[in-house]
Amino acid sequence: MRKKIFVLLSRVPYPLEKGDKLRAFHQIRELSKRHDLIICALSDISPDPQAYKVLEAFSASVNFFELSKIGIYWRLFRNIFSGKPFQVAYFFDRRIKKKIHKLISLHQPHHIYCQLIRTAEYVKEINIDKTIDYQDAFSFGLKRRLEIAAWHEKILLHAEYTRVRRYEKESFGWFDKKTIISEPDREKIPHPDNNLISVIPNGVDVDYFHPIEKEKVYDIVFTGNMSYPPNINGAEYLVKDIMPIVWSVLPGARVAIAGASPSQRVRSLSSDRVVVTGWVDDIRSYYASSRVFIAPMRIGTGLQNKILEAMAMQIPCVSSPLANKALNGKPGEDLLVGNNANECAQHILSLLQNEQVRYELAQNGYHFVLQNFNWESTSLKLAKILTA
Repeated sequence: MRKKIFVLLSRVPYPLEKGDKLRAFHQIRELSKRHDLIICALSDISPDPQAYKVLEAFSASVNFFELSKIGIYWRLFRNIFSGKPFQVAYFFDRRIKKKIHKLISLHQPHHIYCQLIRTAEYVKEINIDKTIDYQDAFSFGLKRRLEIAAWHEKILLHAEYTRVRRYEKESFGWFDKKTIISEPDREKIPHPDNNLISVIPNGVDVDYFHPIEKEKVYDIVFTGNMSYPPNINGAEYLVKDIMPIVWSVLPGARVAIAGASPSQRVRSLSSDRVVVTGWVDDIRSYYASSRVFIAPMRIGTGLQNKILEAMAMQIPCVSSPLANKALNGKPGEDLLVGNNANECAQHILSLLQNEQVRYELAQNGYHFVLQNFNWESTSLKLAKILTA
């Protein structure tokens, strides 16, 4: 039986340059095959001109609500004296809440599906069966950032960590069902009943991310949104700590850091051996033209979509333990895991210097992804939760 599902997002899920957008887009695409969706997305920037048309293919009701910059700044200022997380205040507009409630009254959905705690305030008192997708354990990610932050960042990060941790626990009771991206993240949600959260992993679009024959221009590639703090930290760790060890053996090794919105810290890593691309129209070209992919993540939470994409394109992968924790690949078989800069460097060298090892790891990773990360199967599990 087809049911009406109201989907509330904190960002317009197109283009797919951020992890939450990617997750939302593919879940919407799969859910729309079996159910009628009402899509409602907030936006702190002008939506991409193509976004409405793309999403219209999955829903007869697509609604974007733009957050004004003045409103954001005012809410953040007022929130200094509140107990809510700043990221919740950033996305919550009372006037937009009224419009969302009117949409809900108009469509009378069977279920409301909210992505991230940033949207919880909009529907917390509505008496309709509803689900919150925590996606990641945000508070734990903030705790990791706090541990390595510069002294002048610690005060704000500590305040946000405390507020998010409290809010994750408080919002738990507002929703009938809860989902999250991985078991390690579920364990980090600060609620005694966190075992009731359903794990819905991400998938990978294997029709899009598939092996492509292309000349190898780069030796190592790292991808992602390069304004995201965990990716900024990972890029610096790669270039400043890992690559000097690789370059001591292979001085000509070239690195590509490919992804949208690189921060100044990432742009400063550019050199004759390191290319920082910024936004690229087709990220597959950088996977395909590289010999080895690395996910040198030391902070952050959740499942790294970038590893799934690289594996689906048969690129051998080197990962930090943190990046592999949610993936749960078998070290030495599906990918190589380096516990420190030296181990990561040695893994990279072993792959660059041995084509057969590179080939075998790429094949293993490819089959691992096909067997375990499929958008259709993960979204079917989500649909069962939403319509139960």
